[in-house]
Amino acid sequence: MSHLSQRPEKPVVGVPMPHESATLHVTGAALYTDDLVHRTKDVLHAYPVQVMKAHGRITALRTGPALAVPGVVRVLTGADVPGVNDAGMKHDEPLFPDTVMFHGHAVAWVLAETLEAARLGAAAVEVELDELPSLVTLREAIEAGSFHGARPEMLSGDVEAGFADSAHVFTGELQFSDQEHFYLETHAALAHIDEAEQVFVQSSTQHPSETQEIVAHVLGLHSHEVTVQCLRMGGGFGGKEMQPHGFAAVAALGAKLTGRPVRVRLNRTQDLTMSGKRHGFHAQWKIGFDADGRIRALDATLTADGGWSLDLSEPVVARALCHIDNTYWIPNARIAGRVARTNKVSNTAFRGFGGPQGMLVIEDIMGQCAPLLGLDPTELRERNFYRLGQSTPYGQPVVQPERISAVWQHVQDNANFADRKREIAAYNAANPHTKRALAITGIKFGISFNLTAFNQGGALVLIYKDGSVLINHGGTEMGQGLHTKMLQVAATTLGIPLHKVRLAPTRTDKVPNTSATAASAGTDLNGAAVKNACEQLRGRLLRVAATQLGSNASDVRIVEGVARTLGSDRELAWDDLVRAAYFQRVQLSAAGFYRTEGLHWDAKAFQGSPFKYFSYGAAAAEVEVDGFTGAYRIRRVDIVHDVGDSLSPMIDIGQIEGGFVQGAGWLTLEDMRWDNSDGPHRGRLLTQAASTYKLPSFSEMPEEFHVTLLRNATEEGAVYGSKAVGEPPLMLAFSVREALRQAAAAFGPSGVGVELASPATPEAVYWAIQAARRSDTSRNGRTTDGSATDGTTRTDTEALSGA
Repeated sequence: MSHLSQRPEKPVVGVPMPHESATLHVTGAALYTDDLVHRTKDVLHAYPVQVMKAHGRITALRTGPALAVPGVVRVLTGADVPGVNDAGMKHDEPLFPDTVMFHGHAVAWVLAETLEAARLGAAAVEVELDELPSLVTLREAIEAGSFHGARPEMLSGDVEAGFADSAHVFTGELQFSDQEHFYLETHAALAHIDEAEQVFVQSSTQHPSETQEIVAHVLGLHSHEVTVQCLRMGGGFGGKEMQPHGFAAVAALGAKLTGRPVRVRLNRTQDLTMSGKRHGFHAQWKIGFDADGRIRALDATLTADGGWSLDLSEPVVARALCHIDNTYWIPNARIAGRVARTNKVSNTAFRGFGGPQGMLVIEDIMGQCAPLLGLDPTELRERNFYRLGQSTPYGQPVVQPERISAVWQHVQDNANFADRKREIAAYNAANPHTKRALAITGIKFGISFNLTAFNQGGALVLIYKDGSVLINHGGTEMGQGLHTKMLQVAATTLGIPLHKVRLAPTRTDKVPNTSATAASAGTDLNGAAVKNACEQLRGRLLRVAATQLGSNASDVRIVEGVARTLGSDRELAWDDLVRAAYFQRVQLSAAGFYRTEGLHWDAKAFQGSPFKYFSYGAAAAEVEVDGFTGAYRIRRVDIVHDVGDSLSPMIDIGQIEGGFVQGAGWLTLEDMRWDNSDGPHRGRLLTQAASTYKLPSFSEMPEEFHVTLLRNATEEGAVYGSKAVGEPPLMLAFSVREALRQAAAAFGPSGVGVELASPATPEAVYWAIQAARRSDTSRNGRTTDGSATDGTTRTDTEALSGA
């Protein structure tokens, strides 16, 4: 076992424990960015001037009326920017635009003594607009040829030969919805300038270093003149990876110009109408199977709705392409990706980062094609699992493919799958107006940033004379338990009790040039960096202990806060050891660093090994559907998930449960709607509150919910043998969608395949039920209208969000 993976005697990692701030969360004592306003003197409040048109060139911007509003101090416009008027990493996101690009685009910001004064001032600003044509839907953009960014293409094998060898060929398309992050804490920033003209920004950001970089270039400063701190976030889910930068820059610019602290905090409607979402996608596909139902070839084009600017759309599309295979070997593939430019908010990272979109395409294909091939969907999926020695379409060998089958079989055993399938068949035969279904789906999710440079982490660990320890690392806490795991890693590596260790807020002046806490890599990168720093300190302390105990350093062990020599009863308490080290002038601080090894990626050729490892999992979901309304309930969910050797089992199980529920929300409930009419409100987000945007609640939870961590699953070469857990569980929710498809099909004749919109709302399920009832499709050698094909099976499918 590698040094990084090996656990010492009596480790603190692996022990179930609550989130380090759980008590603070539930008592309301935990501080978030906007809570700091009440501890700050003379704060000015910023309010955006939003233009409620989808597209248009600004011909006049009059701020005078706002300055006449009592309490208004200043109106920020593009003329006030001393540096670069841009808040994006692609230089395509002007902070103060001269062209409105989406409904609700902020063109100026009002600063006032109170939030109400700022609101009234923003309402008084006069904006004249020369309206321009707008593209609101993904289909409109595709038809207009409106695209931006790179257009990657992934090729493997011989696609044409693969189709020629196929006994069955199917074609179709799928369009599925975007998703709102709906974190509890909206975007927030608080900036002030100190006596040395240094800029200090408190920001709810997943990427403090990039926020620092953007603030610096907007203000025309160097990065060392800007410090960004993130205490914690009330949720992020990827929505605070790129999007916070502009809000932090507005606060910093206001503070620089007025000399007073400036607060930006969006209300819920502003957050919904101004910040990006998960990318909605359109997929056009063609797939070939041999006579045994094994995939021979796949040709697909994936189009993401990027919105008005690029943001992270290019890497999102790249990850979608890298995950369209999911758990299935596709020997011949041609997968193209592109980013559509629309007049909507700039879509951004969201838990899974394109992976869910790519995997949904292949799972939808498998769900549709199984009945057409005369196979049970479970059997079709099993036949196409990766085997040892096979590689992904982008050329990375799939290591540990046996875990795909292991979690699959384990979840079937836990769920009593075969017996329940028989019970469901009997129930359906006896109940014409309600149907049940039990579906199982698996996942294979790559862990690491696709951009190799991002796969690095840093830490700073300090030991004080009294034996207490303070950790700083580059990751941010958004409720996912990263800080809890870092405390456990530090205590384990140093060999001390957990209460000896405290963790400091994430700051750019403690650990520089950090990567975003994203891609499920936060624990892998920062945990390894914390471990590295602690190992440096432990090595120094072992030498001190050896002199005190009269032995060799290699024979000394520090366990539970006591240094002992092997084979001796002599010992030295941790606090005494640290004090001795101080008097011997031994350095008691260390900077740790980690870079993920073994990665290489050619973005142009779209080939390489971009991922350190794959995370595996499987879920079985049972649903019951009402044939009159399409309403449904999730009766039971069983999950088996591979997290390696868990660093913190309670945290990991919570992440699996939460990820699954968020995925089920995306796939079944969360139906974003935009006004795509030609009326005066074209481009307006219609679902701009919890009253119109349906989030998962307790009533949508499975009545039975069982989560099991895969045992004996040490991940070689990862910190203490663990694996990432943040994103992969979201895709386990495909099992719910596939169960809904099968339940809808059960209202029709045997062997019917049905199309199902995404999200699969009750309305969408109702229409799928109606289609099943009307269907007389045979299973072999027929199209959906019943006509024969020329030796292959072909079907045209279309599932439109909201159709």
